[in-house]
Amino acid sequence: MTTRQIFIILLLFIPVSIAAHFLEWGSVAVFLTAGLAIVPLAAWMGTATEEIAIVVGPTLGGFLNATFGNATELIIALVALNAGLISVVKASITGSIISNLLLVLGFAMFLGGLRYKEQTFQPVVARLNASAMNLAVIAILVPTAVDATSQGISEDTMQKLSTAVAVVLILVYGLTLLFSMKTHAYLNDVGEAQKESEESEESQEEEEHEEKPNLLLWSGVLLACTLLVAVESELLVDSLEEATSYLGLTALFTGVIVVPIIGNAAEHATAVTVAMKNKMDLSMGVAMGSSLQIALFVAPVLVIAGFIMGQPMDLDFNPFELVAVVVAVLLANSVSSDGRSDWLEGALLLATYIVLGLAFFFHPVIEGIG
Repeated sequence: MTTRQIFIILLLFIPVSIAAHFLEWGSVAVFLTAGLAIVPLAAWMGTATEEIAIVVGPTLGGFLNATFGNATELIIALVALNAGLISVVKASITGSIISNLLLVLGFAMFLGGLRYKEQTFQPVVARLNASAMNLAVIAILVPTAVDATSQGISEDTMQKLSTAVAVVLILVYGLTLLFSMKTHAYLNDVGEAQKESEESEESQEEEEHEEKPNLLLWSGVLLACTLLVAVESELLVDSLEEATSYLGLTALFTGVIVVPIIGNAAEHATAVTVAMKNKMDLSMGVAMGSSLQIALFVAPVLVIAGFIMGQPMDLDFNPFELVAVVVAVLLANSVSSDGRSDWLEGALLLATYIVLGLAFFFHPVIEGIG
């Protein structure tokens, strides 16, 4: 069974989750079915964005991919933020970064390494991504450090500091897009040329005869999926507190481990699939690029949205979450700096994710969510 067939089957959970909500099957049933329903919707959003990108051209297409790359996580977080679940939102930010750098990249390197003894990718791009991730880590460390080293800092002051930092991060995100799509686009072109050279002549002939995607159709698909993700996110968030309490999960574990896996499932599948086809440049781009987008775009947008909504959303994180993010960034940067990967490096990343997951599961936190 292919990945696409699995996603088509998972679409059945959309009506099931809605029925579970209106027929009052219980919070656990709603939470699980809504979570499963979001997975294929995120995949179709990604497909629609890629199809639209083919029509509108590389520059605008790249911007669309960069904007909608983590739209699912952003929608879930916005719904949770509106519901006042601040701790879950913060945990989902750090959890998404950790998940992409350790779980996604780990599985990609491990499974790709089992099929190919050694895989290579562009070290220059990996080092640039590493530098941007280092900046993002510093930016989210600073507000927490300010809070830890001051006495009685007010919530209003912390939110103003976080909003100012968020603006800087969004500007940096804009610069990274300008760099990757305009001034230094050739760095990505190398990877594209490599992928094209690996394709067979038959595939190339098929592509030549293929018509351009229907822009109106795929725009409709993107809009429909976005609306359905918003509906399912509402169901997920509404049932989250009661369901996770029943399952014995804390807000910290739910935000760091459960929510990112639901939101990132489609990207996980993409990164692993292309790695097993020996396209490690693309796999690295998905995993590292998604982490960067979370840190430089999604997190700042949520801070600004919190300011507008009147919710106390800031960049003052749980210290242990920051420790986990620093560990994930340092390890991912270490294994990607040489431009090669193998199954053992993937296993090390996965082992680190498991250790951190266990730590979050047993981490004692204040009861209640939000």
